[in-house]
Amino acid sequence: MEIQFTSLGAVAALILAIILISRKLQPAYCLIFGALIGGLIGGGSLKDTVEAMVSGAGGMMSSILRILTSGILAGALIKTGSAQKIAETIVDGLGERRAVAAISIATMIICTVGVFIDISVITVAPIALAIGEKAGLSKSGVLLAMIGGGKAGNIISPNPNTIALSEAFQLDLSALIFKNIVPALFALIVSILLSAFLSGKPGDAITKRDLEGAPSKTLPALLPSIAGPLAVIALLALRPIAGIAIDPLLALPLGGFLCILSTGCGKDAKECIEFGLSKVVGVAILLIGTGAVAGIIKASALQKDVIALLETMHMPAFVLAPLSGILMGGATASTTAGATVAAQTFSAALLEAGIPALSAAAMIHAGATVIDSLPHGSFFHATGGSVFMDIKKRMALIPFEALIGLTSTVTAVILYLLRL
Repeated sequence: MEIQFTSLGAVAALILAIILISRKLQPAYCLIFGALIGGLIGGGSLKDTVEAMVSGAGGMMSSILRILTSGILAGALIKTGSAQKIAETIVDGLGERRAVAAISIATMIICTVGVFIDISVITVAPIALAIGEKAGLSKSGVLLAMIGGGKAGNIISPNPNTIALSEAFQLDLSALIFKNIVPALFALIVSILLSAFLSGKPGDAITKRDLEGAPSKTLPALLPSIAGPLAVIALLALRPIAGIAIDPLLALPLGGFLCILSTGCGKDAKECIEFGLSKVVGVAILLIGTGAVAGIIKASALQKDVIALLETMHMPAFVLAPLSGILMGGATASTTAGATVAAQTFSAALLEAGIPALSAAAMIHAGATVIDSLPHGSFFHATGGSVFMDIKKRMALIPFEALIGLTSTVTAVILYLLRL
């Protein structure tokens, strides 16, 4: 692509967007406004700036279409009670003695089957608080167990970030999911260890008041609850196993409809679909803004300047993958937006440097989970609110969350270096 903007303009676009997002303004508008101002600062005309923004946003449409259809599965799992049933089964099976592991694994699996990470934490939270209170765990330990499990599941889930990365690198979705299974497992182990370390934190006990208002509803049986997610896994696995390609555009909503029917909630199908759409529409809109910024960055000199800087510092080109994921994830306080901007910006440079597309995407994805939970994003507040935690205590968990994300990132890098 012909360079139309300076690196200064690209960086200005990101910085302005971050400042506006940190002011609690609507993220999509912040990204669009940042892209517009950044393009002008970068030496582009108004016409060239708008064209680059529109081109970048247009490149997001295939991802957005798949993300919108994924909402059917997410809505079905939540509204039918399937996600809660899966979580309860795991927690009850492992029991109070392994409460931390149970909470982490439950959140990981809920996220893995297609529920967004923040919704996964919110879904598991009432169950986690109940078992945590019985086992004498601290609120910090319980929340970190859920967040860590969610981070592990987030990189092996057919969710918006995975879909956006597979689109950017032209990869099969199932291949990218399978690639990060080992990093996810290591992240899960570290999550359990760190959560166990925090579980005895004094002055942070779960009280009976925290358990008030926990939802109570008749849940479906386990087999109908897992029918939808298993169908999605089977459909996506057909490509690597049998060479039959089933697009996520079909696999994800089919899994959602099967979940609705198998749990006997056919009469509530409209409610499930509408709820799912309400959860993904915000992500879809965010990706339009993300695409606008990515359009400016892709048409700037930033890629070449960053690569030249790495060469000057005698650093290998592959470092760009995890580093861009980490920085963009932190800048946007979103795994989805961070991974998308990083992939859209640096995918061409990484491929030109000889980095395999699958490894590059896996490293970016893991990297985007390191500091994606900063306070200028919604995840920070949604997860803290799920366990009634004040901001000061929630802030104290960020370094531990970063260690969990860093674990999956380092593992992904090691797998690349070992050519695995």
